[in-house]
Amino acid sequence: MATETSKRTAGAFDIRLIIAVLFFLYGLVLTVLGATASPEDVAKAAGMNINLWSGVGMLVFAVLFALWVRLRPIVVPADVAEEPATEH
Repeated sequence: MATETSKRTAGAFDIRLIIAVLFFLYGLVLTVLGATASPEDVAKAAGMNINLWSGVGMLVFAVLFALWVRLRPIVVPADVAEEPATEH
């Protein structure tokens, strides 16, 4: 009979998820700023709407990070997770 080991994931404490959320928020802000940019602002950047393209790139990066977190979660070993904290 095989013993089942309980697998616990890092969940919300996974640093990759925090990075994905931050990139998503900054990307969203840049995308909105780029979408509402005036022609003068675009002309300052040599005719390229850099805020829009940077924002879209950051949104894509955030989605890729979130997929990475979802598809390859960090598994916390059961013996480490259940050890009580000891004082030295």
